[in-house]
Amino acid sequence: MWVRSTMTYRTSFVLVTLGSAGISLLDFVAVLIMFAHVDALGGFSVGEVGLLYGTSSLSLSLAQLVMGPMERLGSRIRDGSLDAMLVRPVPLFLQVAADRFALRRLGRALQGGGVLGWALASLELDWSPGRVLLLVMMVLCGAVIFGALFTLGGVFQFWAQDASEVQAAFTYGGNALLQYPPTIFGRELVQGVTFVVPLAFVNWLPALRLLGREDPLGLPGWVDFLSPVVAAALCGIAAVAWRAGVRSYRSTGS
Repeated sequence: MWVRSTMTYRTSFVLVTLGSAGISLLDFVAVLIMFAHVDALGGFSVGEVGLLYGTSSLSLSLAQLVMGPMERLGSRIRDGSLDAMLVRPVPLFLQVAADRFALRRLGRALQGGGVLGWALASLELDWSPGRVLLLVMMVLCGAVIFGALFTLGGVFQFWAQDASEVQAAFTYGGNALLQYPPTIFGRELVQGVTFVVPLAFVNWLPALRLLGREDPLGLPGWVDFLSPVVAAALCGIAAVAWRAGVRSYRSTGS
Protein backbone atom coordinates (compact mmCIF):
# COMPACT_ATOMS: atom_id res chain seq x y z
CA MET A 1 0.00 0.00 0.00
CA TRP A 2 2.74 2.44 0.94
CA VAL A 3 4.75 1.59 -2.17
CA ARG A 4 1.73 2.14 -4.41
CA SER A 5 1.07 5.43 -2.67
CA THR A 6 4.66 6.53 -3.22
CA MET A 7 4.70 5.54 -6.89
CA THR A 8 1.54 7.53 -7.60
CA TYR A 9 3.80 10.55 -8.02
CA ARG A 10 6.80 9.00 -9.76
CA THR A 11 8.61 12.24 -10.56
CA SER A 12 8.35 13.35 -6.95
CA PHE A 13 9.66 9.95 -5.83
CA VAL A 14 12.68 10.16 -8.14
CA LEU A 15 13.49 13.72 -7.09
CA VAL A 16 13.16 12.96 -3.37
CA THR A 17 15.27 9.80 -3.72
CA LEU A 18 18.02 11.60 -5.63
CA GLY A 19 17.85 14.50 -3.17
CA SER A 20 18.28 12.08 -0.28
CA ALA A 21 21.29 10.53 -1.99
CA GLY A 22 22.79 13.95 -2.66
CA ILE A 23 22.35 15.14 0.92
CA SER A 24 23.86 11.92 2.26
CA LEU A 25 26.80 12.35 -0.09
CA LEU A 26 27.77 15.55 1.73
CA ASP A 27 28.97 13.37 4.62
CA PHE A 28 31.57 11.79 2.36
CA VAL A 29 32.46 15.15 0.87
CA ALA A 30 33.56 16.12 4.39
CA VAL A 31 35.86 13.09 4.39
CA LEU A 32 37.32 14.13 1.04
CA ILE A 33 37.93 17.63 2.38
CA MET A 34 39.92 16.15 5.26
CA PHE A 35 42.05 14.14 2.83
CA ALA A 36 42.75 17.30 0.88
CA HIS A 37 44.95 18.26 3.84
CA VAL A 38 46.30 14.86 4.99
CA ASP A 39 47.60 11.78 3.18
CA ALA A 40 46.20 9.28 5.68
CA LEU A 41 43.75 9.16 8.56
CA GLY A 42 44.82 6.87 11.36
CA GLY A 43 47.06 5.13 8.84
CA PHE A 44 44.19 4.55 6.39
CA SER A 45 44.13 5.94 2.85
CA VAL A 46 41.12 7.71 1.37
CA GLY A 47 40.15 4.53 -0.49
CA GLU A 48 40.25 2.47 2.69
CA VAL A 49 38.16 5.03 4.56
CA GLY A 50 35.79 5.00 1.58
CA LEU A 51 35.44 1.24 2.04
CA LEU A 52 34.51 1.71 5.70
CA TYR A 53 32.14 4.53 4.85
CA GLY A 54 30.45 2.67 2.00
CA THR A 55 29.91 -0.62 3.82
CA SER A 56 28.57 1.05 6.96
CA SER A 57 26.26 3.41 5.05
CA LEU A 58 24.93 0.64 2.81
CA SER A 59 24.26 -1.67 5.76
CA LEU A 60 22.48 1.05 7.70
CA SER A 61 20.38 2.08 4.69
CA LEU A 62 19.19 -1.50 4.13
CA ALA A 63 18.27 -1.84 7.79
CA GLN A 64 16.59 1.56 7.81
CA LEU A 65 14.57 0.66 4.71
CA VAL A 66 13.12 -2.41 6.46
CA MET A 67 13.20 -1.47 10.15
CA GLY A 68 13.24 2.34 10.14
CA PRO A 69 9.57 2.64 11.22
CA MET A 70 10.60 1.25 14.63
CA GLU A 71 11.65 4.82 15.42
CA ARG A 72 7.97 5.84 15.53
CA LEU A 73 6.89 3.09 17.90
CA GLY A 74 7.07 5.46 20.87
CA SER A 75 4.59 7.88 19.33
CA ARG A 76 2.13 5.05 18.65
CA ILE A 77 2.47 3.91 22.24
CA ARG A 78 1.83 7.42 23.54
CA ASP A 79 -1.28 8.09 21.44
CA GLY A 80 -2.71 4.59 21.83
CA SER A 81 -2.77 3.82 18.09
CA LEU A 82 -0.73 0.69 18.76
CA ASP A 83 -3.93 -0.87 20.13
CA ALA A 84 -5.40 -1.01 16.60
CA MET A 85 -2.41 -3.01 15.42
CA LEU A 86 -2.76 -5.49 18.26
CA VAL A 87 -6.26 -6.57 17.22
CA ARG A 88 -5.36 -7.20 13.57
CA PRO A 89 -4.67 -10.81 12.43
CA VAL A 90 -1.10 -9.92 11.45
CA PRO A 91 2.00 -10.13 13.69
CA LEU A 92 2.60 -6.82 15.44
CA PHE A 93 6.28 -6.82 14.52
CA LEU A 94 5.52 -6.96 10.79
CA GLN A 95 2.96 -4.17 11.09
CA VAL A 96 5.33 -1.87 12.91
CA ALA A 97 8.17 -2.60 10.47
CA ALA A 98 5.91 -1.84 7.49
CA ASP A 99 4.27 1.23 9.02
CA ARG A 100 4.57 4.15 6.55
CA PHE A 101 7.17 2.25 4.54
CA ALA A 102 9.38 4.87 2.83
CA LEU A 103 10.82 3.65 -0.47
CA ARG A 104 12.66 6.98 -0.81
CA ARG A 105 15.19 5.66 1.69
CA LEU A 106 16.74 3.88 -1.27
CA GLY A 107 18.53 7.19 -1.84
CA ARG A 108 20.86 6.52 1.08
CA ALA A 109 21.51 3.00 -0.22
CA LEU A 110 22.40 4.36 -3.66
CA GLN A 111 24.81 6.83 -2.10
CA GLY A 112 26.46 4.22 0.12
CA GLY A 113 26.71 1.73 -2.72
CA GLY A 114 28.22 4.39 -4.99
CA VAL A 115 30.92 5.28 -2.47
CA LEU A 116 31.62 1.59 -1.88
CA GLY A 117 32.00 0.96 -5.62
CA TRP A 118 34.39 3.92 -5.95
CA ALA A 119 36.45 2.71 -2.99
CA LEU A 120 36.74 -0.84 -4.33
CA ALA A 121 37.85 0.47 -7.72
CA SER A 122 40.49 2.73 -6.17
CA LEU A 123 41.93 0.09 -3.82
CA GLU A 124 42.74 -2.49 -6.51
CA LEU A 125 42.49 -5.41 -4.10
CA ASP A 126 43.57 -8.91 -5.08
CA TRP A 127 40.11 -10.47 -5.26
CA SER A 128 39.36 -14.10 -4.53
CA PRO A 129 36.06 -15.95 -3.94
CA GLY A 130 36.72 -15.76 -0.20
CA ARG A 131 37.20 -11.99 -0.27
CA VAL A 132 34.06 -11.47 -2.35
CA LEU A 133 32.10 -13.60 0.10
CA LEU A 134 33.56 -11.64 3.01
CA LEU A 135 32.49 -8.34 1.44
CA VAL A 136 28.93 -9.55 0.80
CA MET A 137 28.74 -11.03 4.30
CA MET A 138 29.97 -7.74 5.77
CA VAL A 139 27.18 -5.70 4.14
CA LEU A 140 24.37 -8.17 4.79
CA CYS A 141 25.35 -9.05 8.36
CA GLY A 142 25.89 -5.36 9.08
CA ALA A 143 22.32 -4.68 7.92
CA VAL A 144 21.02 -7.43 10.22
CA ILE A 145 23.00 -6.04 13.17
CA PHE A 146 21.63 -2.54 12.58
CA GLY A 147 18.13 -4.02 12.16
CA ALA A 148 18.43 -5.75 15.52
CA LEU A 149 19.51 -2.47 17.10
CA PHE A 150 16.49 -0.71 15.55
CA THR A 151 14.31 -3.41 17.11
CA LEU A 152 15.94 -3.16 20.53
CA GLY A 153 15.51 0.61 20.41
CA GLY A 154 11.83 0.11 19.63
CA VAL A 155 11.50 -2.33 22.51
CA PHE A 156 12.98 0.23 24.90
CA GLN A 157 10.17 2.59 23.95
CA PHE A 158 7.60 0.22 25.43
CA TRP A 159 8.84 1.50 28.77
CA ALA A 160 10.40 4.88 27.96
CA GLN A 161 7.73 5.86 25.36
CA ASP A 162 9.87 8.74 24.07
CA ALA A 163 13.32 7.33 23.42
CA SER A 164 13.88 7.62 19.68
CA GLU A 165 17.05 9.65 20.29
CA VAL A 166 18.46 6.86 22.46
CA GLN A 167 17.86 4.47 19.58
CA ALA A 168 19.45 6.90 17.14
CA ALA A 169 22.60 7.07 19.26
CA PHE A 170 23.30 3.40 18.53
CA THR A 171 22.06 3.25 14.93
CA TYR A 172 22.86 6.55 13.22
CA GLY A 173 25.53 7.35 15.79
CA GLY A 174 27.05 3.90 15.33
CA ASN A 175 27.06 4.41 11.58
CA ALA A 176 28.94 7.71 11.95
CA LEU A 177 31.49 5.96 14.17
CA LEU A 178 32.07 3.06 11.79
CA GLN A 179 32.70 5.34 8.83
CA TYR A 180 36.15 6.15 10.24
CA PRO A 181 39.11 3.87 11.04
CA PRO A 182 39.21 2.26 14.50
CA THR A 183 42.80 3.46 14.85
CA ILE A 184 41.72 7.07 15.44
CA PHE A 185 39.65 6.14 18.51
CA GLY A 186 40.72 5.26 22.03
CA ARG A 187 41.24 1.62 22.93
CA GLU A 188 38.39 1.71 25.47
CA LEU A 189 35.90 2.90 22.83
CA VAL A 190 36.99 0.20 20.38
CA GLN A 191 36.60 -2.41 23.11
CA GLY A 192 33.13 -1.08 23.91
CA VAL A 193 31.87 -1.37 20.33
CA THR A 194 33.39 -4.85 20.09
CA PHE A 195 32.36 -6.54 23.33
CA VAL A 196 29.42 -4.44 24.65
CA VAL A 197 27.52 -3.10 21.63
CA PRO A 198 29.10 -5.23 18.86
CA LEU A 199 29.09 -2.59 16.14
CA ALA A 200 32.68 -3.48 15.20
CA PHE A 201 31.31 -6.62 13.51
CA VAL A 202 29.36 -4.45 11.05
CA ASN A 203 32.50 -3.52 9.14
CA TRP A 204 35.57 -2.79 11.26
CA LEU A 205 36.74 -6.35 11.87
CA PRO A 206 35.78 -7.83 8.46
CA ALA A 207 37.22 -4.79 6.66
CA LEU A 208 40.53 -5.15 8.49
CA ARG A 209 40.72 -8.73 7.22
CA LEU A 210 39.75 -7.63 3.70
CA LEU A 211 42.43 -4.92 3.70
CA GLY A 212 45.06 -7.15 5.28
CA ARG A 213 45.46 -4.91 8.34
CA GLU A 214 46.14 -5.83 11.95
CA ASP A 215 43.39 -5.68 14.55
CA PRO A 216 44.17 -2.83 17.02
CA LEU A 217 42.89 -5.01 19.89
CA GLY A 218 45.08 -7.95 18.91
CA LEU A 219 42.15 -10.39 18.69
CA PRO A 220 42.57 -13.82 17.05
CA GLY A 221 42.12 -13.83 13.29
CA TRP A 222 39.00 -16.01 13.35
CA VAL A 223 37.10 -13.22 15.16
CA ASP A 224 36.98 -11.31 11.86
CA PHE A 225 34.57 -13.93 10.50
CA LEU A 226 32.10 -13.85 13.40
CA SER A 227 29.71 -11.26 11.93
CA PRO A 228 27.04 -13.89 11.04
CA VAL A 229 27.21 -15.33 14.55
CA VAL A 230 26.94 -11.88 16.15
CA ALA A 231 24.06 -10.95 13.83
CA ALA A 232 22.19 -14.16 14.70
CA ALA A 233 22.79 -13.65 18.44
CA LEU A 234 21.53 -10.06 18.31
CA CYS A 235 18.42 -11.19 16.40
CA GLY A 236 17.73 -13.75 19.13
CA ILE A 237 18.15 -11.14 21.85
CA ALA A 238 15.92 -8.71 19.94
CA ALA A 239 13.22 -11.37 19.49
CA VAL A 240 13.15 -12.19 23.20
CA ALA A 241 13.15 -8.50 24.13
CA TRP A 242 10.32 -7.78 21.66
CA ARG A 243 8.10 -10.44 23.22
CA ALA A 244 8.83 -9.07 26.68
CA GLY A 245 8.02 -5.53 25.54
CA VAL A 246 4.71 -6.54 23.94
CA ARG A 247 3.69 -8.48 27.07
CA SER A 248 4.43 -5.42 29.21
CA TYR A 249 2.30 -3.09 27.08
CA ARG A 250 -0.73 -1.73 28.96
CA SER A 251 -2.05 0.84 26.46
CA THR A 252 -2.40 4.53 27.40
CA GLY A 253 -5.14 4.04 29.96
CA SER A 254 -7.29 6.66 28.22
